[in-house]
Amino acid sequence: MSALRSLICVPTYNEADNIALIIQEIFRFVPESCDILIVDDGSPDGTAEIVERLRVQNSRLHILNRTHKNGLAAAYLAAFNWGLQRGYDWIFEMDADFSHNPRHLKEFFQTIENGNSDAVLGSRYVKGGGISNWSKERLLLSRCGSIYARSILRYDLKDWTGGFNAWSRKVLEAIDLPSIQSKGYAFQIELKYRSLNRNFRLTEIPIVFEERRAGESKMSGSIVKEAIFGVLSLKLREHV
Repeated sequence: MSALRSLICVPTYNEADNIALIIQEIFRFVPESCDILIVDDGSPDGTAEIVERLRVQNSRLHILNRTHKNGLAAAYLAAFNWGLQRGYDWIFEMDADFSHNPRHLKEFFQTIENGNSDAVLGSRYVKGGGISNWSKERLLLSRCGSIYARSILRYDLKDWTGGFNAWSRKVLEAIDLPSIQSKGYAFQIELKYRSLNRNFRLTEIPIVFEERRAGESKMSGSIVKEAIFGVLSLKLREHV
């Protein structure tokens, strides 16, 4: 498997029921050159304390403790900066709740090793991908969001809002992370759009998105609205 230094970034807020097992499962499917960074937003349920205990026994596990819940985009930006400062070649985004199944990480690394991609995107909407245990309404909303983004932004990505992704160092250094304005799921759209505008090669691989195993969903109406209505604003303000 790949000798490139890679970092799996996992934002958490109240994931005590999932965190130990997701860490164990991630390490099952990644090479020895890959570390995990947990980005905890001050979880009151003891998520960070569990990670602190686990990292005593594993030097490849790290934690970035943040004082309060400040949104998914802010957590990932902090994680990207942490990883870039420490010289990682590839930095991943991944949920803690098993909606992103760690078994797909093998396909991510195989695609990276092929050397033809600057970013690898886990896609629910390419052949072989899918969604498990969603309502028809939620599935329709997600599909429509990606279709809408594709029609406005004029790039043929199938899954614009998916958050299971791997970014090469050169992409993250080129897309001006401090100037990103989007929050929530629109953050994923902006990362992809900026990367495509700069002619990077983005490869979609199939994943099956699964409903979380434990805890409560972080999905909210405001996040969905931003992902839909923020696309036009992104198109208007983003320049190569």
